[in-house]
Amino acid sequence: MTVKYFEMAEARRDGHRNIGEAAKSSGVSPKMIRHYEAIGLLKKVARTYANYRVSGANDVHTLRFIRRARSLGFSIEDIRELLSLWQNKSRPSAAVKKISAGHVED
Repeated sequence: MTVKYFEMAEARRDGHRNIGEAAKSSGVSPKMIRHYEAIGLLKKVARTYANYRVSGANDVHTLRFIRRARSLGFSIEDIRELLSLWQNKSRPSAAVKKISAGHVED
């Protein structure tokens, strides 16, 4: 996936947030945002030409989803699968129920 680059003023105008603001909005620390991006749980976010991360509303929404799933005890791999299913609008809801039911059993 190609990372989009912005001037900071352009990023702000488009509603993007720097990593500190994304962390505050999502409840996920900047360190964990970097980690989730590094392991591919969070897609590569846009950058400024100075190489600072800037997160859009969808990125922050995804971070909130990850934080909530982690607080419920889902593993990184389960979250990866849930995110994949969540982002696939044509997926069967039974797949999500299967992961959730397995988690409840554990």
